[in-house]
Amino acid sequence: MRTEPSPGNLPAREHLPAGNAGTPVLDVVIPVYNEEKDLQPCVRRLHEHLARTFPYAFRITIADNASTDATPLVAARLEAEIREVRSFRLDQKGRGRALRTVWSASDAPVLAYMDVDLSTDLNALLPLVAPLISGHSDLAIGSRLARSSRVVRGAKREFISRTYNLILRGSLQARFSDAQCGFKAIRREVAQVLLPLVEDTGWFFDTEMLVLAERAGLRIHEVPVDWVDDPDSTVHIVKTATDDLLGVWRVGRALATGSLPLDRLARPFGDDPRDRELTGVPTGLARQLVGFCVVGALSTLFYLLLYSGFRTFTGSQFANALALLLSAVANTAANRRLTFGVRGRDRAVKHQAQGLVVFGIGLALTSGSLAALNAATSDPAHSTELAVLIAANLAATVLRFLLFRAWVFPDRTDDSPSTVVASHTPVVPAGPVSPVYATAPQPPYGTTHSPYDNRTRGDATVQLQPVRPNDHDPRNAR
Repeated sequence: MRTEPSPGNLPAREHLPAGNAGTPVLDVVIPVYNEEKDLQPCVRRLHEHLARTFPYAFRITIADNASTDATPLVAARLEAEIREVRSFRLDQKGRGRALRTVWSASDAPVLAYMDVDLSTDLNALLPLVAPLISGHSDLAIGSRLARSSRVVRGAKREFISRTYNLILRGSLQARFSDAQCGFKAIRREVAQVLLPLVEDTGWFFDTEMLVLAERAGLRIHEVPVDWVDDPDSTVHIVKTATDDLLGVWRVGRALATGSLPLDRLARPFGDDPRDRELTGVPTGLARQLVGFCVVGALSTLFYLLLYSGFRTFTGSQFANALALLLSAVANTAANRRLTFGVRGRDRAVKHQAQGLVVFGIGLALTSGSLAALNAATSDPAHSTELAVLIAANLAATVLRFLLFRAWVFPDRTDDSPSTVVASHTPVVPAGPVSPVYATAPQPPYGTTHSPYDNRTRGDATVQLQPVRPNDHDPRNAR
């Protein structure tokens, strides 16, 4: 298993301690745009539900996305009347922009959001955030597509939703069931590291956040919900669908090229009880064996197809060498990324050069086998050649795995200064400032009023600190 220094590694998940009554554990954000009619009944209903059922202190934050109607006035009135309500205004539209801005400024350890129409039954709110409070999960989402969910909506929206999630499964290998349900939650320390990697500022924000979290190995909890479609929804389906497909292409390309530093989202070794060190068992051996076998089977099939094609117009030795060379390059690249978890372009040329040395050993085995076959019979059948090559490749495969593991992609945990010992001791970042935030003296995005500017909540004074997709700390430069 490859573990390189990663300043952004997340601490181990732990159950949130019972805090002071004045410190909010949950911050529920309601992003709105021109919702002067629905905002007040939504906030009052949500507040009544939380006050009656939620066992921790909470906050409700209204995130106004540059509304042009009376929404800001309604939000200000609610803030003045209800102690747990805060309002925040941006001068630019975008649900993703609003969530990133407000979540990054919040001091609550659990952050959530829901749509203003309250299409989702509020009885699912406590099951949504409970796994995050207990330390079981990193993110939680409501799912309208789970078997036990009860959903009332038109056939058109049902078809679009299911088609979109099928596209995500086919193109980005997403395993979560519902990307766009407006009912999600995330732990704050996860958001601090994950949000700077999310580029979208609109409706694709949810999907991009979930895909990156899943690819980084974070735990996503799904909650079946009861959901009733809002017939007065102002979402432009065609434009949203187009933007989402463009987002799928962008994220898929970034994942394919390894340009995203997803290792910053890794939990420390030992957070999962299955990660305990076992005497005599090398770290990650089982997972690497499975990955290597899958890559090996596919590359062997690729090699045989190439050999059969080259053999139609050239001799067996040349066809074998050319087919083995091409399949070896593909094999090294696939094992580098999938089996040994090496991302990015660092040392890629060196790894390919070492892979070619391993290829030379395989070439010697297979070429020697063909030479022995040709010495035994002057005109061997094509099927016999393939059988001999398969046997030789099996022997070369075992040697290739050993060389890959010990020489090309060695375990670097012993040499790394940031080796994490298997333990549930949380990793506390040095200094009082989060490594992905920079102090901002002025509210971002043209904010005219922020509930977090110089306002004391409990014992902490929180100032708004913007997080944009490419913000990072120089100390975390990789």
